[in-house]
Amino acid sequence: MASTLAPSPVQIRCNGILFDMDGILVSSLGSVERSWTKWAEMRGVDPVYACSIAHGCRSIDTVARLRPDLNAEAENEIIEDMEVEDTEGIVVLPGVLKLLAALPSDRWTVVTSATERLARVRMAAGGIPVPERFVAAELVTHGKPHPQPYLAGAALLGFAPEECVVFEDAASGTKAGRAAGCTVVATTFSHPIEALDAADYLIEDVTGVEIATLSGDKGLVLQFTPLAR
Repeated sequence: MASTLAPSPVQIRCNGILFDMDGILVSSLGSVERSWTKWAEMRGVDPVYACSIAHGCRSIDTVARLRPDLNAEAENEIIEDMEVEDTEGIVVLPGVLKLLAALPSDRWTVVTSATERLARVRMAAGGIPVPERFVAAELVTHGKPHPQPYLAGAALLGFAPEECVVFEDAASGTKAGRAAGCTVVATTFSHPIEALDAADYLIEDVTGVEIATLSGDKGLVLQFTPLAR
């Protein structure tokens, strides 16, 4: 019999936080779907299928999967130009600005499947403070769900992966975070709960996430109430 008890608040002690961008910090679903639909129609690919696999993965990997016969780098430039030019409807997600304001700048960064150029455009459009250094698509040789992006993010902050918490919304990203050895918190923004089984915890969005900074440079404490599975 399933438990009827409401989930209890949890506390996680960590040293660093690694945020996915799209679906965690900002919503760019409209831009993604419009751009991938346009590209798919140009290249004879089912637009619905293209949009369904594009989220959470590097665009160059999606292109290679959809049209392996084409030059992935050249096609990636085309889709990136489309996405950079389409900022309509990009908004910061609930609770994000408050959460980032509570974090010391050296304790968090962004790990995104977008290119650096596109990530900067989207964070600017959403009013997100851009970290001095972050992990973008071109900085890794393997995209999510491979652990390399989150291993790179942890290294960028100077912490071990197991000392970091990942915030993700995509199945590929939760798998990448878990494979890297991080604690993974997933939002239900873009994927159904059953697709997020690699996450340690589920939340609707980051609105209820509270941050405390421990004195003496001893790290952070995150507190939130997870969703029931």
